[in-house]
Amino acid sequence: MSEKNAANRLNSYVNGKKLVLERMFDAPRELVFKTFSESEHLANWWGPTGWTTENKSFDFKPGGVWHFCMTCEDKNQKDFYGQKSWGKVTYHEIIVPEKIVYTDTFSDEEGNVSSDAPKQLITMNFEEQSGKTKLIIQNQFESEEALKAVIEMGLEEGMASQFNELDEYLKQLSN
Repeated sequence: MSEKNAANRLNSYVNGKKLVLERMFDAPRELVFKTFSESEHLANWWGPTGWTTENKSFDFKPGGVWHFCMTCEDKNQKDFYGQKSWGKVTYHEIIVPEKIVYTDTFSDEEGNVSSDAPKQLITMNFEEQSGKTKLIIQNQFESEEALKAVIEMGLEEGMASQFNELDEYLKQLSN
């Protein structure tokens, strides 16, 4: 692993019912924030490697909703190939370009929230660090059991893969 990639590795730790993820990006804070706050940007990188995202609706404001579908298009992911995963985000607080707070849930195609899957209250902080951005994500769960369930589902690996996709997309935007 190169030194640059090591510096941009996803770090995580658990604190009670909270999973904290930290990641550096080689791009200015305003640009990184924009990739989370504009529908066309999210559709270009959101989701783990081999998955594509389609935004059904996107209203980036407090009380607004982002409803999306991720689809696995990588045949090498075997059982996941062709699988669809619907999600629904409800935004609570937005401070441009510093902070986004939202609830993240699994849903169906109509946007009905799944009662089977854990929901998360997510706080994202974007910190400017010498032209780069440190992203700190706090995922708050309803219980330690719910947190354990999503970790076992591969949340950390999925986020690491997703942030690698964001790295590639940020390079395209910078060219």
